[in-house]
Amino acid sequence: MDNDAPPTVDGPARAALAGARNIAVFRALQLGDLLCSVPALRALRAAAPHARILLVGLPWAREFVARFSHVVDEFVEFPGWPGLPERSPDLAAVPGFLAQLQARRLDLAIQLHGSGPVVNEIVCLMGARATAGFFLPGQWCPDPQRFVAWPDHLHEIERWLALTTKLGAPSAGTGLEFPIHPADHESLTAALAGALEPGRYVVVHAGSQLPSRRWPPARFAQVADALAALGLQVVLTGTAGEAPLVGAVRAAMHAPALDLAGRTTLGAVAALIRDAALLVCNDTGVSHIAAALGTPSAVVCSGADAARWAPLDHGRHRVLAHPVPCRPCAHAVCPIEGHPCATGTSAEAVLAQGRALLDAHPAFRTEDPRACAA
Repeated sequence: MDNDAPPTVDGPARAALAGARNIAVFRALQLGDLLCSVPALRALRAAAPHARILLVGLPWAREFVARFSHVVDEFVEFPGWPGLPERSPDLAAVPGFLAQLQARRLDLAIQLHGSGPVVNEIVCLMGARATAGFFLPGQWCPDPQRFVAWPDHLHEIERWLALTTKLGAPSAGTGLEFPIHPADHESLTAALAGALEPGRYVVVHAGSQLPSRRWPPARFAQVADALAALGLQVVLTGTAGEAPLVGAVRAAMHAPALDLAGRTTLGAVAALIRDAALLVCNDTGVSHIAAALGTPSAVVCSGADAARWAPLDHGRHRVLAHPVPCRPCAHAVCPIEGHPCATGTSAEAVLAQGRALLDAHPAFRTEDPRACAA
């Protein structure tokens, strides 16, 4: 199969979706990964409005399903699997997990996780009447009618849309979404020591799941100080586990900063980002939240494939990725002395992009950012 050719919609692939009433989508990954799959989920929902769509994912994704109930209906926890790094497999739970899915008598199971090795067999064991997904050329393809050769050249959002298009679900746009609920505002208000003026603060997020994806705290501090000198209040965010990292940024700063590490829910962080003048972060989940909400962002991409993961709106979101021959990286901790993919990006370069974004995009945006991205 020619990887450069768009997938065609054939009869069997379309029929598998058109007649489906119970659909399982397997994507057992992290926040940014799931947000990048929302356009594909949106296309599935539009093409099969009466189907019950369940997401098979990591434990945290239960919250994702609750927030995105307009595109997915149900959550099933994935217990892990040998060979997959996302969580240590609970082998005792695997038989029950598969039995639960097989009992659902699924019409369609979609592998929306990766290129195919390991995960294709998981999806096939769900016992669905039909399965779909990606496969690597030269390796096992479960069903040539519904599986697509892995399009390595495509952006993460576009590759999943290539699969749903193959299944007869036309794209409903590439724009990301992140619904914000009243409870999110309440949670943010409870976390704030005082009021923040919308458009007059910058969010600095120094965390990332993997240490290999983190820019040095001292450089975040340098950028934060420079933005504070422009009159912007600095707000530091992160999970409870990232509190020491956020503390290192704050300790290296000269200007005051509001430290919210471990004090906010995911929804509260999204509400905070929505009204910020700018987000400065690593290439991690909050970057995709900013893309969904239209908040300008300066993103340092260490290790990852920037072409695959960068927001599609290059005007509103600036990704800085220092070129190194070992990118993309699969290491949790960089094995090279000096972590060159991170340290190769200077604070001055990030600040320059941040200031350009502040000049180009007024803090209050009246247009719908999703319409611009679609």
